[in-house]
Amino acid sequence: MAVPKKKTSKSKRNMRRSHHALKIPGYAECQNCGEQRRPHHVCGSCGFYNKREVVAQKPEIEEDADETSAE
Repeated sequence: MAVPKKKTSKSKRNMRRSHHALKIPGYAECQNCGEQRRPHHVCGSCGFYNKREVVAQKPEIEEDADETSAE
C-alpha cells in the first residue's frame, strides 16, 4: 500500500482545496417580465422560455370577492 513519505503541510492542503468553495449561481433577467431567473430555465413568475409561453399560469382567485358575493 502506498504511504506518503512526508506529512502534507497545511499550506499545500489548503492550496489543493482552493477550488472546492461553493460558487454563487448566475441569474439572468427574464425577457418577458424582467424577473430574475436561472439561465436555460423557465421563468417561475410568467412561465416563458425563449420568448414563448411554455407553462400556462393559473389565474389567481381573489378570496375577498368570494366572501362578499356569499353574503
